[in-house]
Amino acid sequence: MNTELTQKETSEKKNFDFVDTIRCISMMGIVWEHCRIYLAPKYHEMSAILVEASTIAFFKFSTIAFFLIGGFLINHKFQEYSAKQYLKNRFKNTVKPWLFWMFTFIVLCVLERWIAYIKGSDVGLMSSDFPLYITRFTFWVLFFSPYWFILNFLICISILLIFKKHLYDYRLGILLGLISLVYSVNLYFRWFETSHTSALFGFVFYLWVGVYLNRHYGSILKFLKRTSWYFWFVLIVFSFILSISESLNLIKLGSVDAYNTLRISNILYSFVVFGTLLKIGSIRALNHLKPRETTFGIYLVHIIIIERFLPLIFQPLRLDVAHYTVWQNTGLLLIRFLLAYTISYFLTKLILKTKMAWSMGR
Repeated sequence: MNTELTQKETSEKKNFDFVDTIRCISMMGIVWEHCRIYLAPKYHEMSAILVEASTIAFFKFSTIAFFLIGGFLINHKFQEYSAKQYLKNRFKNTVKPWLFWMFTFIVLCVLERWIAYIKGSDVGLMSSDFPLYITRFTFWVLFFSPYWFILNFLICISILLIFKKHLYDYRLGILLGLISLVYSVNLYFRWFETSHTSALFGFVFYLWVGVYLNRHYGSILKFLKRTSWYFWFVLIVFSFILSISESLNLIKLGSVDAYNTLRISNILYSFVVFGTLLKIGSIRALNHLKPRETTFGIYLVHIIIIERFLPLIFQPLRLDVAHYTVWQNTGLLLIRFLLAYTISYFLTKLILKTKMAWSMGR
């Protein structure tokens, strides 16, 4: 009996290797999205809009997938540690690295503006009221830059900790799901700011779903094995087309946030892709990238690479992005992605070998 139990636990632990695969693919998707150099939607011809929508929608599952994986992993942690112990570990492995790289990003941005000022450029508020400038810029970095997602993730975890006693109550999931849908519906009625960075409580639901998936992982794995690959292929194609269609409809309605992560169709697409990745399991080729060690580090540094390093390459080229075709801009996006992800990956690997390894978090 004990042998069977040990084998079962070992098997389940081995199966959890799929987490690294989803981590890796999702991080690629997030870097891809952040490498865009113009605010979409940009084009007016339907053929160009379809290319743009497909390019953006393809990796749009990444954010929700990360919250699902986050919930999947914290389920056991919630049981093993008290709330105080868990938050202490989070501060060491998440908050400290996040604060360090966010501060580094702010310093580099201010330094760049200061150099521009020394050279005679007009830097606006920075030269006339530096305290106000640094306050506003820090606020933007904290709540509107990609660093905001770490804060959002921590808030979501804190909410689940508050309701820890009711964590497996489906009614909690329904409540959190309805809160998320408010943001989805708001894309059409615009009761408040539609940007996903304003969705402070919109992602708690996906963290909760991850916890639920972990608790019922055995049953879910059996379901995935029973379903055919054709079934999942059809679901992916259908949900992807639905996602693009909703974006086109939002563009038609004049939305400036037609590719919002919390679109109902994208939520469906994200769940379908996540289910497909669960069925695929661990991809050994991606495991060579050591996503367990590098994923968080890549997220922390890729923002600096995109915002501070890539301009050094592309600005001197004087690229006329505003007048490029959708194919030219897609090619440019691909180049920027390959540069940003590759540099971020190797920079993370390099830092992990130094005394600054703590700054890569986990």
